[in-house]
Amino acid sequence: MLGILIILLPGQVFAKTTVLVLGDSLTAGYGLEKQQAFPQLLNDKLHQMGYTDTHVINGGFSGSTTASALQRLHWYMRIHPDILILELGANDGLRGLSIESIRSNLAKTIEYAKSQNILTILAGMKLPVNYGKAYTHQFEAIFTSLAKEYSLPLIPFLLKDVAGKPELNQSDGIHPNPAGHKIVAETVLTYLLPYLKK
Repeated sequence: MLGILIILLPGQVFAKTTVLVLGDSLTAGYGLEKQQAFPQLLNDKLHQMGYTDTHVINGGFSGSTTASALQRLHWYMRIHPDILILELGANDGLRGLSIESIRSNLAKTIEYAKSQNILTILAGMKLPVNYGKAYTHQFEAIFTSLAKEYSLPLIPFLLKDVAGKPELNQSDGIHPNPAGHKIVAETVLTYLLPYLKK
């Protein structure tokens, strides 16, 4: 029966534009059902807006750092992504890993994506102030400098209007709740739309 549906409805089964969100627990939707995470909300919103040939893939894995980014992107090449939303670095920063290694890992991933003609949208992150002014400044600068160096569209802060608001986050104060993910989806949508065609 499924085979018949695929033959009859190819446009609804195979997306013409594949958007891969490669990230950590923020993308995976830690503590929530998968359909409540922002990649699925983004996918649903796009379809409602008429972008029915666009499909958003949730490539989030809790605990991921930038060290695994390139290897994971290699694995996802089997789905032939057209657009990559790169959301990694928060766990590196929270662990106090070196700025140089974070930047290097992201740069290698971006370079590989460019070599495969994949448009990369970089999602910027911020750290709590208790990590020290110097480190937090250097961490945030990674994203702006990479976006400038590789001429990438940059989401300045993925958790804009969500971070630090108890009503939009789970009890850990770090991971957005369903309401928070809705706001994140709208933020990402703003930066993704210019690169999509109906």
